[in-house]
Amino acid sequence: MAYQTPTEYIDHHLTFMVKQVGSTSFWSVNFDTVVTSLILGVLGLGFMWLVTRNATPGVPTKKQAFVELCINFINDQVKGIYHGESLWVAPIALTVFVWVTLMNTMDILPVDIVSGALGMLGLDYWRVVPTADVNTTFALALTVFGLMIAYGIKAKGLGGWAKELFVAPFGGNPLLWPFNFAFNMVEFVSKPLSHSLRLFGNIYAGEIIFLLLGMMAAAVVSMSVPGGIIAFLVAAALNLGWAIFHILIVLLQAYIFMMLTIVYIAMGEEHH
Repeated sequence: MAYQTPTEYIDHHLTFMVKQVGSTSFWSVNFDTVVTSLILGVLGLGFMWLVTRNATPGVPTKKQAFVELCINFINDQVKGIYHGESLWVAPIALTVFVWVTLMNTMDILPVDIVSGALGMLGLDYWRVVPTADVNTTFALALTVFGLMIAYGIKAKGLGGWAKELFVAPFGGNPLLWPFNFAFNMVEFVSKPLSHSLRLFGNIYAGEIIFLLLGMMAAAVVSMSVPGGIIAFLVAAALNLGWAIFHILIVLLQAYIFMMLTIVYIAMGEEHH
């Protein structure tokens, strides 16, 4: 596809493949986000399942050692934060960390090469970074939010959980119930918002920077003046440098999202 302006270039790479469901535009699905997320989930978690299923005692293979390292790392994080009795928190944290890491990593792939390859398959509009879609991060954050509420009700009972909405944190005086409830509602709303937007903002910003560096490279390649090759090499070096730095962001954001998942579930079981 030929781009006439930088705006067209960016618009093309930031356009989702949308599948409309029903007769209204509200019920639409970003098909590329859903398919890419599912493929990465199956590959990443399927790989870990196969390795653990075929694990053997004694000297582990490199793959088994890597998976054991990931599992032990997650278990250590969970033990330091969550002190409840549920055996599901560590698997949930491991799933979140592996899946979000893989989705974030797609941002490091060369955007124009990937877009060109998909274009040859007839997929002119296909965004390969699921976490650069706010729908993905909100879905993950709302799932964690639901788990937090479920764990809270399980630990305190429905009546105890509902009571805390009115008596914490300022006390059980009936005059304070409206203030307690309003405070808790603000806290409830802020958790999924901050949880989702932090991940989305960082990955989306990284995607934009890659696009800007790609436009820089395209601009200097088209230059016919002496020094154009040098300018292109500089742009390519900047792109590579940002990709290397972005690896830290990819892992850090996955780690933060996973840690907040553990923290929110632990907070759900706390008694006030």
